[in-house]
Amino acid sequence: MYKFDINNLKDKNVHFIGIGGVNMSALAEYLLSKNISVSGSDVKKSDVTLELESRGAKIFYGHDLENVKNADLVVYTDAISLDNPELEAAIKQKVDILDRASFLGKLMDEFDISIAISGTHGKTTTTSMLSEVLIEETDKNPTIMVGGNLDKLGGNSKIGDNKLFLTEACEYKANVKKYHPTIAVILNIDEDHLDYFDNINHIIETFEEYASNVKEDGYLILNSDDENSKTLRDYAKSNVVTFGIDSVSDYSAKNIVFNESGFPSFDVYFRHKKLAHLNLKVMGKHNIYNSMAAFCAAHLIGISEEKIANAISDYTGVHRRLEYKGKLSDIEIIDDYAHHPTEIRSTLSAIRNRYDKNIYCIFQPHTYTRTKILLNFFAESFYDVDSVIIPDIYAAREKDYGDIHSKMLVDAINECSNNAKYMGSFEEIENYLLSNIKPGDAIITMGAGDVYKIGEELIDIYNKNPNIIEKMQSEYQKLVLVK
Repeated sequence: MYKFDINNLKDKNVHFIGIGGVNMSALAEYLLSKNISVSGSDVKKSDVTLELESRGAKIFYGHDLENVKNADLVVYTDAISLDNPELEAAIKQKVDILDRASFLGKLMDEFDISIAISGTHGKTTTTSMLSEVLIEETDKNPTIMVGGNLDKLGGNSKIGDNKLFLTEACEYKANVKKYHPTIAVILNIDEDHLDYFDNINHIIETFEEYASNVKEDGYLILNSDDENSKTLRDYAKSNVVTFGIDSVSDYSAKNIVFNESGFPSFDVYFRHKKLAHLNLKVMGKHNIYNSMAAFCAAHLIGISEEKIANAISDYTGVHRRLEYKGKLSDIEIIDDYAHHPTEIRSTLSAIRNRYDKNIYCIFQPHTYTRTKILLNFFAESFYDVDSVIIPDIYAAREKDYGDIHSKMLVDAINECSNNAKYMGSFEEIENYLLSNIKPGDAIITMGAGDVYKIGEELIDIYNKNPNIIEKMQSEYQKLVLVK
């Protein structure tokens, strides 16, 4: 068993397989800040890899066994297969190896206080909200690792001292079982990552073990409105604190009001005492839960109610989470990372509260396994939009065995809400939208893949030619008349 000690890495080289990933790059950046030699490999150059190179990391593009010849420790992601040539070479050369989650878990133990945000939905947003609170708290100097890019951080991480550490904690491949935080937030538990987990019971059992890992003098923070989460208190050895809206909770959101933009405001109570009033600048009921979890964690480490409320009320979002991308005339384009039926329903409900005209949703399914197993749940997720466009499935880490296709999802959606179309290419989708959108409509791109490129391309096309919509719709009408 590899014994992690940050001081023992001072004269070593740590090699990251898949260093360009959002989580791996943050770990690499942390080691570079400690003057530890870092190398890594990834399939192609990116802004992330170039930034790491500028900080002193040696980056290899493409995977090759030669890349690990000078490595003393190799860290690899869940996306790396066992036949990866660098991983095979490290094993053959008897180099110490750690998966990313184990490395992160050992890094957590280096800090006086570690806060881990977990749950099926909302991790990145909640971590980002809490990040803004911690940054605003001037006597804290936290180290932060977020699963998305936050403007306040200038990226996805911040390197501070060794007193306070904040990170996301993903449950995929039961990774949360490798963490022993001081404070663990569990936002919700839902069926997901079914390419690894057998079923919802397997997922709950994983969180049960994780709940028991929280340090005894620490806190387990649970969503008391989530049926699968609130039962975890029975497995905790630590203090248990709850937050919620509908159930009796330690921290409660009350007197909730949504404005015309879909932004909620509400009072935060601790038991029977009002602590603060929050005016969110992000949409949806799900963000009330996210902000309550962030408020609870910040309050437990001693930050004042006023400072927490001000920081969370100023939070405007993280990239790819209900992110405003721009306009085509008065047609707004929004992008969201939602890739699970629960997330889709929450996001589209929030969007519908804001727009009373046509909403076009371009949803890119993420992974064949998720699409196949949750097909019927996806099918019931699009009632709140007028038109759903489904491109091809984004494969991510999986192979296509031909047993699921986006057309099957379109058929399933049409049995429920009859508002879906299949369009295989992004170009086809862009041309369709430009030919059909009307003033006041809204476009939302949605999914964990590269679907956001559609919105960016539409904005680029429009900026270069502001008359493109009028021109294409005129040509479209001529074709309709001819037919």
